[in-house]
Amino acid sequence: MKNNGVGDMQDYLDICIASQQLTVYADGMPVQRYPVSTAKNGAGQLMGSECTPTGWHKIRAKIGAGQPLNSVFIGRRATGEIYNADLVMQYPQRDWILTRILWLGGLEPGKNRYGKVDSTWRYIYIHGCPDHLMNGRPESHGCIRMKNADVLDLFNNIDVGIKVYIYE
Repeated sequence: MKNNGVGDMQDYLDICIASQQLTVYADGMPVQRYPVSTAKNGAGQLMGSECTPTGWHKIRAKIGAGQPLNSVFIGRRATGEIYNADLVMQYPQRDWILTRILWLGGLEPGKNRYGKVDSTWRYIYIHGCPDHLMNGRPESHGCIRMKNADVLDLFNNIDVGIKVYIYE
């Protein structure tokens, strides 16, 4: 999967909102599947909608290399905290972004790129979350949530530029 080349459509990530599943394709074949949690508000493109955007994207940035499992991120920066019960009690309303961030950039002008539908400027990520929140249901604020060990595995096995297809 590594060094796949941005233009290689044989290697991509397939995210199905209906099945809450991310499938990794290499050489056109499914090689790995992970459970995900997409937006509680369903699919949608508009900024502020808290919906998961659909269509073709790419991984525009990988954030968090070298950070420990369950590292906490705010504004794409590691805080130095490690997710635990004490932090949950201290910050009960926090939308936890943990372990790694794969920042998405839309590839379809007018659908998920530019203006009020731009996935990059909506800060749409694939990221880790508290593992107990991964229950097979869409519950995010627009991002694609994953278990921490899963997002770490994915992060370590893909390159920036790999295409991502999100659909209902």
